[in-house]
Amino acid sequence: MYMIKEKVLEELAEQVIKGKALNKDEALSLLRIDDKDVLALMNAAYKIRSCYFGNKVKLNMIINAKSGLCPEDCGYCSQSIVAETPIEKYAWLTKETIIQGANEAISRKAGTYCIVASGRRPTDREVAHVIEAVKEIRDTTDLKICCCLGFLKPNHAQALADAGVHRYNHNINTHRDQYEEICSTHTYDQRIDTVQEAKKAGISPCSGAIFGMGESEEQQVEMAFELHNLDADSIPCNFLVAIEGTPLGGKKELTPVQCLKILAMMRFINPTKEIRISGGREKNLGTLQPLGLFAANSIFVGDYLTTKGQQPLDDWKMIDDLGFEIEECAL
Repeated sequence: MYMIKEKVLEELAEQVIKGKALNKDEALSLLRIDDKDVLALMNAAYKIRSCYFGNKVKLNMIINAKSGLCPEDCGYCSQSIVAETPIEKYAWLTKETIIQGANEAISRKAGTYCIVASGRRPTDREVAHVIEAVKEIRDTTDLKICCCLGFLKPNHAQALADAGVHRYNHNINTHRDQYEEICSTHTYDQRIDTVQEAKKAGISPCSGAIFGMGESEEQQVEMAFELHNLDADSIPCNFLVAIEGTPLGGKKELTPVQCLKILAMMRFINPTKEIRISGGREKNLGTLQPLGLFAANSIFVGDYLTTKGQQPLDDWKMIDDLGFEIEECAL
């Protein structure tokens, strides 16, 4: 096993900036670095982050345009058909409500507005509904628009692209080898296919993972390389919130230091990509949230789909206290 020493972290970061691709042993060594060296690790990750993104932080806001009622059995999700979590369930929000959400995103200083809907895949009518809202948002704002609507047919991907959708999110979620333990109603390859359909249509691909669902460190590294191979422009790093009423409810979360190591490893493997600290940021990183931004350059602001987030004012203050700057226009 390749063991990395604190004194070579900075040199490794400089090599990555010059174009070096880490091998799996080197990446794994970042996850296994001694906890006392985590600040040195974050400093090395920051060298890479600052090279490509300076001290700017991208803010993203989610609107849950369709909640619950999902036929899939994803073990982490409170909107799944197998979940017993008491959440609000509703069919599609109106076009006007989705547009109002865009204005709320601007008030929160978010540059990217994410329209998310539960379900396996959208119908023709649902895609048309989203497109109506997207066109008006594009005509009246400078927001980058991301959609996350489930599996995509080629014609739906093209229609969204033609309407002006900039980005499409579809996460790999977990490692291929344990996918069936997390979800049995669709496959890992179907998720990969949807990312590829978005890319074919000319939409920027957004794909990430949920860490802390029982995967090994080796699998965490392999997931990072999978996302690198997918060439995802934006990589959301979610940390499991073990929601009561879901099959994974009560599962032990990662420690804050483990989360920092994962973020740093993701930055080393995907140096030029937007690394976003996503769901579970507040619960899993806790008081170490600011340190995460030395590797990541993006966060969600406000609430998530069915869980609460940090208040925007607190996020703004955290960014300002770090001496970083919000990138209000993501285009």
